[in-house]
Amino acid sequence: MTTDVCVIIAAKNAEATIARAVASALAEPESAEVVVIDDGSSDETEAAARLADDLSGRLTIVRFESNRGPSAARNHAISISRSPVLAILDADDFFLPGRLGRLLAEDDWDFIADNIAFIDEAAATDVARKIDNFQPQPRLLGLIDFVDGNISRRGVKRGEVGFLKPLMRRDFLDRHSIRYQETLRLGEDYDLYLSALAKGARYKVIRSCGYAAIVRSNSLSGSHRTEDLKRLYEADRIILAANRLESAAEAAIRRHERHVRSRYQHRHFLDLKRERGAVAAIGYLLRQPDAVPAVTAGILADKTERFRQPRSDAPAALGGAGGLRYLLPATADGQASNR
Repeated sequence: MTTDVCVIIAAKNAEATIARAVASALAEPESAEVVVIDDGSSDETEAAARLADDLSGRLTIVRFESNRGPSAARNHAISISRSPVLAILDADDFFLPGRLGRLLAEDDWDFIADNIAFIDEAAATDVARKIDNFQPQPRLLGLIDFVDGNISRRGVKRGEVGFLKPLMRRDFLDRHSIRYQETLRLGEDYDLYLSALAKGARYKVIRSCGYAAIVRSNSLSGSHRTEDLKRLYEADRIILAANRLESAAEAAIRRHERHVRSRYQHRHFLDLKRERGAVAAIGYLLRQPDAVPAVTAGILADKTERFRQPRSDAPAALGGAGGLRYLLPATADGQASNR
């Protein structure tokens, strides 16, 4: 079976980091194509990406004149590429050496992801020598575990599996007509992976670490609009309507839908109060009484936030030694000596 990979990089205003991302992708022998979509940048993202070209003929750069979002950018890259395996790389992250080879050495998968090292920008230059050598310990990630790992709870670390960056087999996506939903600006990865799992995708995860993610305070995932939450819980409803699922799987998706809908209701109430006043916000609750529990719980949690211990989500802060932490925790039998 061929192991050619297309690495897809959707970029917007990423001139400071795009060259590093491109170079790391081109350094992988399995990268047959590296497709950069400049999604309406106002800086020199396109020029910076071209500076990283190794002249092997594998780099393709397409520029959108206006911003269309990461889903549209990735879908376009898929449409103009030909490799049987697809890899997503964020423009400010990079691959660690040997990543694709380690993933492709595993068999029996439609999606396969590895561990992620979260680092700060200052540690990016020499992070490869600091990465622990974890044994692969492959396991299959089921739909229920995936969905539950994408539900956050205040004061409790979630599974964070939504941050995984799997390789994907094009034939599985094509066979089931799966692409990124372009109306989503939040949770587009979650939606695509869940759509695949609902169709029976084999999603394998290994603990070897091959992806370096830069921790940043201005992450788009931390600055989403209220409307983005609405579209995300509606996406759950679309998946439920389009698939015949076992009761436990359906219940998991409904838990996620309620979780995101509650966040939307709370945010929508606060938006109304800020923009139109308390009367408009209370009017919303009178018209939508099902939103009252979510709004009440959200307000109470906001008021008591300062009395709780701060919680660090994987992309928000570093908790490991030397400014390094892993998405998947190490275990005694899964960790070898430090490189």
